[in-house]
Amino acid sequence: MQDSNGVVNTKLVTQVGFIVRDIEAAKEKWARFLGVTPPPTQGVGDYAVTQTRYMGEPAPDAAAKLAFFDVGPGLQLELIEPNEAHSTWRDYLETHGEGPHHLAFQVKGMKDAVAVCEAFGMKLEQAGEYGDGSGRYAYLNAQDSLKVLIELLESDRA
Repeated sequence: MQDSNGVVNTKLVTQVGFIVRDIEAAKEKWARFLGVTPPPTQGVGDYAVTQTRYMGEPAPDAAAKLAFFDVGPGLQLELIEPNEAHSTWRDYLETHGEGPHHLAFQVKGMKDAVAVCEAFGMKLEQAGEYGDGSGRYAYLNAQDSLKVLIELLESDRA
């Protein structure tokens, strides 16, 4: 049995991610629903910084448009419009369509956190650095056990 800190040493969800086909339309609908101004759309960053890997292989063409809504203390709603290259985002869109993609948790010690998740039965799908180089992310497939992808986020900022 896991201890009270769980697999990733936290119970706090920091982000819920949604895959969308049209980020501008999705941003407008979410902004109206939440009663806020739509956030800016941004890219994932240059491969020279992100070093994105998908299914264990370099994925220099994997990219997406992103938008983030701050919806509570420490909680973001992320919209992701993938490009056509293979990635966790594109493959999810083609397999499942639009909708919830992941739950994210902030971790310390990404390599150890990924190893613990893999020991729990999750499979690492995609990982890389933040576009601004201030941290890293990893998507782990937990569809069989948790019915969702789990994203681990590690920030280098204090």
